[in-house]
Amino acid sequence: MYGLIGKMNVVPGQSDALIAILIEGISGMPGCLSYIVAKDSTDPDAIWITEVWESQERHKESLGLSSVQQAISLGRPLIAGFVERFETTPIGGKGLVP
Repeated sequence: MYGLIGKMNVVPGQSDALIAILIEGISGMPGCLSYIVAKDSTDPDAIWITEVWESQERHKESLGLSSVQQAISLGRPLIAGFVERFETTPIGGKGLVP
């Protein structure tokens, strides 16, 4: 399995709009086992995205999907910057079926 955890800074006041775009854009992503978007608990203009994929290749393939390309196009103007990015190897846990 392949995991990503990333933090984004959002244009002030646009977190809810970006979250809606990201959540809508995740439909039909083959190989995606989990995709969670969360608000940062201390910064109203930051969000976290936690992803689990069958493989790194499946993640790369998803970037070419029309729904993902549309989400990127709509969301890019709302992103103020990428803060942190961590690659992981998920093993298991509640809600994750390996």
